[in-house]
Amino acid sequence: MKAKIMIVDDEAQLRDFVRTILQREGYEVIEVADAAGLRTALEGPQPDIVLLDLKLPDADGLTLLPQLKRKWADTEVIVLTGYGSIEVAVEATKLGAYYFQPKPFDASTLRLQVDRAVEHKQMNEENSALRRAISTMSGGAAPVFQSQAMKTVVRLVERVAPADVAVLITGESGTGKEVVADLLHALSPRNKGPLIKINCAALPRELIESELFGSVKGAYTGAQQDRDGLFRQSEGGTLLLDELSEMPIDTQSKLLRVLQEKTVRPVGGKTVYKADCRIIASTNRVPDEAIKQGKLREDLYYRISAINIYLPPLRERREDIVPLASAFLKRFTAQANRVLTGFSPAAAEVLRKFDWPGNVRQLQNEVQRAVLMAEGKVVEAHDLAVNTTKSAEDAPDSNFTLMEAMERNTIVQVLKETRGNKLETAKRLGIGRQTLYNKIKAYSIET
Repeated sequence: MKAKIMIVDDEAQLRDFVRTILQREGYEVIEVADAAGLRTALEGPQPDIVLLDLKLPDADGLTLLPQLKRKWADTEVIVLTGYGSIEVAVEATKLGAYYFQPKPFDASTLRLQVDRAVEHKQMNEENSALRRAISTMSGGAAPVFQSQAMKTVVRLVERVAPADVAVLITGESGTGKEVVADLLHALSPRNKGPLIKINCAALPRELIESELFGSVKGAYTGAQQDRDGLFRQSEGGTLLLDELSEMPIDTQSKLLRVLQEKTVRPVGGKTVYKADCRIIASTNRVPDEAIKQGKLREDLYYRISAINIYLPPLRERREDIVPLASAFLKRFTAQANRVLTGFSPAAAEVLRKFDWPGNVRQLQNEVQRAVLMAEGKVVEAHDLAVNTTKSAEDAPDSNFTLMEAMERNTIVQVLKETRGNKLETAKRLGIGRQTLYNKIKAYSIET
């Protein structure tokens, strides 16, 4: 169905006319005969558009309109009346009506106004999706990114979202890659289709191809029935391949073939299906390094990175740290029913100087913890678990870069605080558990 339309009018003949015309256009139509029926409907599913008659037997439409908009703020309302006047039209518009339609009207007028209202609602939804995504990336609705780097990211996302091309999102863990994928989908022409996500690092090697491409009964041990893969499940929508460089190389080869031929064949099957979905991939590895290390096929990289969106880590945009932390503080104090007015100068300095290996996700978790720990009206430096000092016992060997050394020290410190609990450590750092395991191994940290 294109959209859900509700007609609120006491004239059965008019309701029949509206239902017949709009159902031909693919719309779902709900009929309500009076104000009592509308008030009951307000407790149910929200329609996209309401055609509201101003003269109902048990109420005035102008009285109902504010109630309707309070309950269904995103629903567009087209007011219908056989007693039109400029004054009434102006009043209806002030109360939130999208359009004022005099009676009688013909089929073409009805279709035109409903189509325009639906398009207007969709545009508002897209703008809301952009605001929500930016709010999530920035920690709340209040702050605007102060760094030029993130302003550039937001502008790039707005430009490329409508284009049906593959996008590669790169950046460290916790920088907001999944949020950008959500935003790309929400602002794309495929936003009515599904957004399917798969973490390529989370699936066993022997299952990832079945998950992606599907499989037929008997294709492998345990395949007791045919199974649609994610390519088919995401038809008409978007497929996010998270941590692409963790996908086995031989599976990457098969993925490349799917992207080139735009068809997919289930494991063990002979039937080929059309692959109709937009591909978004992400990785926390630097692509050039992943290619050199044999983690990422070069030909797949060039195929999948028509657009490359790089999300810089917090340490490269320190001007964003305190505004982000302040937004998180406002959110979590409200949730905890506490009153905290901000960060002390010393605490703000700690936040600015710390390198945040877990990036925005770690900063969010740290502020949430500080809200619970703080005893005064502001967050003090001692309320923060992070610090910018190093101890001699935690000093890594000279093979690590300065950034790697600081990241290693942070992991060691949090592991100590959690007494070696890796799940809790990953949560506090704002990174995935598998990412933590990889870093522990890479940095030769004893646990």
